[in-house]
Amino acid sequence: MTARINTFKSIFIMSRPPFHIVGVLPFVLGAIYAYKTIGTLNLPVFILSIIAVVLIMLVTYYNGEYYDIVEDELAPSMGKNTFSGGSQIIAQKVLPRKYALIGAYISLGLAVIIGLVLQFYFKTGIWTIPLGFIGLFFGFFYSKPPFRWVNRGIGELLIGFSYGWLPVAVAFYLQTSGFDSYIIWMSIPIGFTIFNVIFLNEFPDYKADRTAGNKRNIVVRFGKEKSIIIYIAVQALTWIMFAVSMNIRFSRVASIAAIPFLLISLILMIMAMMKKYKAPKILEAMCGLGILLNIGVSLAYLLGIIFGGLSI
Repeated sequence: MTARINTFKSIFIMSRPPFHIVGVLPFVLGAIYAYKTIGTLNLPVFILSIIAVVLIMLVTYYNGEYYDIVEDELAPSMGKNTFSGGSQIIAQKVLPRKYALIGAYISLGLAVIIGLVLQFYFKTGIWTIPLGFIGLFFGFFYSKPPFRWVNRGIGELLIGFSYGWLPVAVAFYLQTSGFDSYIIWMSIPIGFTIFNVIFLNEFPDYKADRTAGNKRNIVVRFGKEKSIIIYIAVQALTWIMFAVSMNIRFSRVASIAAIPFLLISLILMIMAMMKKYKAPKILEAMCGLGILLNIGVSLAYLLGIIFGGLSI
């Protein structure tokens, strides 16, 4: 019994549930936006689709555990922190490596089943399966060959899209069978913040990724000195695009809610310019603040929708 409990506990850790919020919250944002637009919310569709979002993230995380094994084994001795280097469940041989692969395929199968149910039973629209396929395609092959997006220098961009526009638009579509142009403006700042989350998380893994040689992400390609310039630029663009979105459809609530996170972003930019990321503990704190920033931007839009100003 104890061994079984330990196994389930390890699977839970490998699933990285704290990181699910960065995918779930934008989805909730899209669903609430749909509710404010059409006045109804199909609860079974909402619950099933949230489960599908989590399953797609599990596919991505489990494949990462399996296919990033070399980098993850090197990471603890080369700068890994809480937000990088995977869960270490497979790398430290807490569970056999096959568990990650099995988990990925089980999650994939369940996500596909839910997609079929949504489109053909709940009749959520002809774009249900194509949109779900895009999310699965980018997630499934993020670490997995032959595409292995993380090795092609576009993985961070695909993450920005998959955790930005895609969940917001899909949630809206599943409730309305249509799209809304303002989703684009909301999703750009969210996509920029999650891009920077992934981007900065690559800094502590830089040595391990470079040594392993099969993870050619942007930081490995350009090095930390050039990459930090990209990081600062994306931080600035986040708030430029947030301001643009407020200009298109203003919300006093969203604007006020965003202020603390704008301050966090300014602090992160100052720390980056001062090269504080070179200190491992400070870098770890910056990684954590980046996740908080991503959550905060989504929350600002969500509050703006709930309390007025952003809904149609």
